[in-house]
Amino acid sequence: MAKPTNHRDKWRIRWIDHAGKRQSEVYDRYKDAEQALRRHQIEVHEIRCGERVPVARGKSFNDMCDYWLATRAKEKRSEKDDHSIIRCHLRPAFGGIQLSRLDVSLVDRFKGNQAHLAPHTFANHLTLLISMLNAAVELGWLRKVPRIKKPKIAVAEDYAYLKTTDEIERFLKATDHEDEPVRIMYRLGVYTGMRAGELAGLQWRDVDFPRRIVTVRRSYDRETTKNGRIRRVPILDPVLPVLKAWKLRHPGTWLFTKQRGGVFQPSSRVFQEVLHRVVERAGFESRWVHGKWRWYITFHDLRHTFALHWVMSGGDVFKLQKILGHQSIEMTMRYAHLAPHAFADDYGRLPEMNGQFVSGALGEKAIKPRERRSHV
Repeated sequence: MAKPTNHRDKWRIRWIDHAGKRQSEVYDRYKDAEQALRRHQIEVHEIRCGERVPVARGKSFNDMCDYWLATRAKEKRSEKDDHSIIRCHLRPAFGGIQLSRLDVSLVDRFKGNQAHLAPHTFANHLTLLISMLNAAVELGWLRKVPRIKKPKIAVAEDYAYLKTTDEIERFLKATDHEDEPVRIMYRLGVYTGMRAGELAGLQWRDVDFPRRIVTVRRSYDRETTKNGRIRRVPILDPVLPVLKAWKLRHPGTWLFTKQRGGVFQPSSRVFQEVLHRVVERAGFESRWVHGKWRWYITFHDLRHTFALHWVMSGGDVFKLQKILGHQSIEMTMRYAHLAPHAFADDYGRLPEMNGQFVSGALGEKAIKPRERRSHV
């Protein structure tokens, strides 16, 4: 039976693959080399018996990156994010490694090097990595994806939002010095929960004043929303007269356009620099989050503001799910803990305990009701 052989202070294994070609690999430890040799021998046997589909050899993670960017990334709305994550994080960590040797230990080392990132950001990196490895399995470049655990994210504790009606009023008052499109967009953000791209992509044909409904069809100037679904958002009382007046002063195709025309984009100042100016003018202090100072709110936090004030005022959580466009109720239930009467129907749900339990809990001597009457 073949065994690993010493090779320049390392251990080399050799075997004949399913196609009859001689293969070899080198490992630092004898135990790793022995296990790899055994794994290759089993694989060859199963392929020859028709129990396994052969895996393409010689494919590295760099090959997978090139394939992903040329094919899969182009189909995603987050194509730019994929390019950035692959260039800055995944290629440096796994680029030259053979896909067949990418295991949990390498992923754990990658996790350690990414510890300085926010949990949500790091989870996005792992999500992309898992998707790429799943594609490698589909292509026959990898046998199976290693078990990669993503970090648990305590979303509720990290929420930033305008916490009271007074804070909402301060924020909206601070927009008075900005251009009218800014003032109206920020109000819609607070009172509809729509994302930045959805607000930027609104057209007047999407606004139905008689039915008081806004149909969300696109994000920015793209043809679809974030999840590719169309949804409908109610026009609440605080923004109905604002929208009607804006329609008269700003007719045309788009609700919001830049001063020189054109639709707002993710990098537009209205979502960043202008918002920071408004937040500072309103007197909101920065927050210390994940080891760095952050602005009191970002534009996306206006969406959290809408959702949390909806439940705090007794709004139905299932309606909120439809308004926000969440695919699962679990995502919406993250806001439900702030509902004022969330547990009002639950206080009497369990039956009343007997007197012995109550007196014992109070540290008193348990006395049965009959015994108490006999001493009177």
